[in-house]
Amino acid sequence: MNIAKNNTLRLYVLWYGIAFLVLILDLITKYWASDALVLYQRINVLPMFDITLRHNYGAAFSFLAGENGWQTWFFSIIAGAVSIGLIVWIAKIGRTKSLEVLGLSLILGGALGNLYDRVTLGYVVDFILVYYNESKQFPAFNIADSAITVGAGVLLLDALLTSKKKTSNEDAQASH
Repeated sequence: MNIAKNNTLRLYVLWYGIAFLVLILDLITKYWASDALVLYQRINVLPMFDITLRHNYGAAFSFLAGENGWQTWFFSIIAGAVSIGLIVWIAKIGRTKSLEVLGLSLILGGALGNLYDRVTLGYVVDFILVYYNESKQFPAFNIADSAITVGAGVLLLDALLTSKKKTSNEDAQASH
């Protein structure tokens, strides 16, 4: 195997490995929360931060949680399709755009973690609760949600940096 193929393989192992690490960390922490806590039990960790057990039958912010169950399969199909798309996307650009692929890997790991919950449990296990006071709580979330959010932030940062670089290159070309 030549050096270029070996380096490409290492990058794919890295990118898919990050997604796999997010997935495993997510599943372990959700298992712990489900095993150690009773539904809606809260354990204060820090001011404005509790560990709690919640079951989210909907999507982000419990969107469609009150429906009769069709939403579980709907969100599962979407998460499955997005995951396949991310796997292909990472494979196509894995060697050239490291920051973008890092963001995609984090999103992939998070999507797979929540997809696993939906398919096996019918809901997503959430256990992290951040709040200002009792009346101002952010919806409970999990490691998968955190990875998706951080991954989206990394994609935005990459888009900003790429845009700046493109503008700088265009300015440099225009001045010649």
